[in-house]
Amino acid sequence: RVGGTRVTLDTVVDAFNEGLSAEEIAQQLPVLALADVYAVVAYYLRHRETLDVYLVERETAARQLQSRIERELPSSALRARLLARRS
Repeated sequence: RVGGTRVTLDTVVDAFNEGLSAEEIAQQLPVLALADVYAVVAYYLRHRETLDVYLVERETAARQLQSRIERELPSSALRARLLARRS
């Protein structure tokens, strides 16, 4: 998390890697202080290799979890259960 917010490191780094400046990132994520965005970008640039590995691992884990959830609880079954509860 960045600066005590719910914004993740991944979110800021992804925006930076898409070409957004620190100012643009802070504008798009107004909950972040510009100084916090600069701190994340500086930390990322100093530790790029390590963080790139970490971010790929997080993305892989997230995809595996998503697949597992979809396998174990298909959305159609979930939708049917939720609709049944409403009735």
